[in-house]
Order: sequence, then structure tokens, then C-alpha cells
Amino acid sequence: MKFALVNPSWTFDGSIYFGCRQPHLPLEYGYAQALLRRAGHDAEIFDGQLGGLSRDDIRRGVAAFAPDIAVITTAPSYLFWRCAPPELRVPQDTVSDLRGSVETIVVVGPHASTTPAATINKVGADAVVLGECEDILPQLAAPKDRWAQIDSLCIWQDGRAIVRGAPHATALSELPALHWPDHAIKAHSHHHHRFDAPAVGPGAEMESSRGCPYHCSFCAKDNFRNGYRKRPLAALLEEIDGLASQGVEYIYFIDEIFLPNRELLEALAGRGLKIGVQTRIDLWNHEMLDLLGAAGCVSIEAGVESISEAGRNLLDKNSRLTTEQITERLVYARERVPFVQGNLIDAQIDDEEAVERWREHLQRHGVWANKPVPLFPYPGSPDYAKRWGAPDEGAWERAMSDYLSHHDRFSDIQNDHPLPLEDLEHAPFGPPAASSGQMQGRC
Repeated sequence: MKFALVNPSWTFDGSIYFGCRQPHLPLEYGYAQALLRRAGHDAEIFDGQLGGLSRDDIRRGVAAFAPDIAVITTAPSYLFWRCAPPELRVPQDTVSDLRGSVETIVVVGPHASTTPAATINKVGADAVVLGECEDILPQLAAPKDRWAQIDSLCIWQDGRAIVRGAPHATALSELPALHWPDHAIKAHSHHHHRFDAPAVGPGAEMESSRGCPYHCSFCAKDNFRNGYRKRPLAALLEEIDGLASQGVEYIYFIDEIFLPNRELLEALAGRGLKIGVQTRIDLWNHEMLDLLGAAGCVSIEAGVESISEAGRNLLDKNSRLTTEQITERLVYARERVPFVQGNLIDAQIDDEEAVERWREHLQRHGVWANKPVPLFPYPGSPDYAKRWGAPDEGAWERAMSDYLSHHDRFSDIQNDHPLPLEDLEHAPFGPPAASSGQMQGRC
């Protein structure tokens, strides 16, 4: 069978989207393509962002490929599944563009994982995948009348969206090292979260682990990329060396939490690459920070969230260190890594003047700390569940309405006042005509 793996041409006008607007490697599609090809299928990636493709470019390219199934994601890349654009406008447009040339459309991503019935209804897909998708997609080569037997899938039956099973978690040990085509790497000039020096060679993203052992209240990962798992070192080094051979200068690890990994850091130390990570500084001691610097790290994004113990407890950080110790650890890291950032979230408990004094203290030592960012109650996060229970079909609208009603200032990257979800999305599409009843036949 033929699978078109589509990353849309993303636009973020009016969105609260917190993520980076630059293109990143679509890791989920890289794995999916490898697994589909291993199973004997033909799979091509159509990356609207990295390829600079217009909606028409994608439509024409997919039509020429003539796939049996097109897969569309609801977030720009795995890196941003936890902070995806709340609205489904772009996936809706993409499904609409492709519907005339592709019989079967499947949607993956954080929305599909957290609110599958709402997502399949809004975008008008034939199915959505709950959770991590790469090893679910090969199962969809089965006849459609057998899709009802596949776990972690939401499909149409008798005009109703039926959810089967829980969100899926992939066994990372089964995923291969990714090897990207030269044209994709050459197009990847962006170095994510790097500020120490201008880029010389291409950048890239990869993951050394997936999930996080912590359950901070604001983190929307419970329905995807949740349980902590490490990739085998051999696969990591194969992927790293492949990227280096293509001229990649900088690798950003998208891990939810880049934990101290002595074997990986010691292996990186002799390879001459630069890396960036997102982590918690309270999990690193001085020795491991020395090794992180020696491994080529030039960027650390460290989740501090609050300058007070009470604030961190409110956010369920389960922090190991005091604020003074966290501050010391950030400064120590900055002496070994060119750029270190302490991320702050507006927990609405910290004194504003105290926050500014803390930020100024860090900045005198070369550490950047952002102004506290308003907390968005992402469906699927513990914070959302505490306030409203399990996400229902109106979860994204509820979260957006609450966010806009309580905040009149937004993050540093949001230039315009975000719009309500109703103003950003199209009316729900409902079931495709071919799927209005029980699924029959082959794809």
C-alpha cells in the first residue's frame, strides 16, 4: 500500500501557539516511514514546513503520488505535541484539500490522542490514532472492516465516532535509527533554541528518550509521550553519526526531559557536535554538568517554573532542590554551557518584584530567565483534569475561553491577541460520505 505522511504548511495567525515557528524534522513521520517500508509498503513524507510547500504544492504532490492512505498531523512536530496549537484550522484545511484525491485520511497528533471523537468530527477524517502513531500506521494496511479490531484508534461506525482502546505507547527499542535524505538536512538551517553563535552547518532534531517520570500539573503529556523510555545507545550513535556525515553542526534533543546519561554524553564528547537540551536543572550535579559541557552542549532550557517552593509544589514539580540551590546550579551550568535559560510559568503565587530580582541576579551571571508565561490549561494535563475532569468534546474550547478570560498579557512570542477557538476553526466536517456507515472493503 501507499502512505502519504503529510506535515501541513502551518500558519499560526490568531493562535496562542507557544512553540517555535521554524521547521523541524518530523521525527514521528521518520519512524513511521521506516516501519512502513520495513513492512513492504511505499511511504513518502510531504513536509509543508521543511519543504516550503504551499497548500497547492501539497495537494498536487499527494495527488501525483496517489496514496491509498494520507496521514495528517495536528502539531508541527513531536517537539510540540505538548504545546500544540489548540485550533485544528490547518489540519481541517489539509483534509479538505486532499479529500478529492485520497480516499482514506487518518489524523495523528495530540488532539487525536486527547479528544479523539472531537478531532475526527472536526476534521472529517476516516480515523484518528490515539497516542504515539509510528507503529500503529502499518496496521492500517488491513482491510477497513478490520480497523474496528485495532486498539488506539477512533473510527466511524454507523455515523458515530467510536473509540477503541487507550492511547498507544511505542516500544522505543523497536524503532530504528533515522536516516534523513540529504535534501531535508540541507533545508534544515534552523538551530532550535540556540543563541551562542550563528549557524554554520545544518541543524537537526532527535530524541534519546521519550516521556517523563514526573507529572507536573501543566504538562499535557499523559495521553502521548508519557511513560519514560530510553532509546538504545547503538541506535542513537548510528543516527548521530549519520547526521554528522551529512554536515549537521547542531542537534537538539527533543526529549520531554533530557536526563543525565553518562554513556551518551561520553560518546558525544569525542564527536565534535554541538547539542541543545531541555531538562530540569535539579536533576544534575556538578560532575554531570561538567560532562554535559564537554559533550558539546551549547544550550540548556531548564524548567524552573516558580522561584518559590510553594509555587513549585503548586505545580507538582516534586523539586529536589531549594531555590538557592537551583540558582547556584543554573549559574554553574552557565560557566560550562554558553546559553542557559531558566523557564518560568506564572503560577500566580510568586511576588512580581521578587521574580524580577531573581531574573536580574541570574542575568548578571549570564543566565536568561523569561518573564513568567501565563499557564494554558491544555486538555490532557493534570491541571485541566483537576479543574474540569476528563477532556470531553468541548475541552479545547473550554480551555481557550478560560485562558482568554483570565489573561490580558501573553507570552513574549505572541505578537497579537489570541482569538477564540470558534474564530479560528471551521465548522465540524463530520463523517466522510464513504464512512457514514460501518466501514467496509479495503483501503
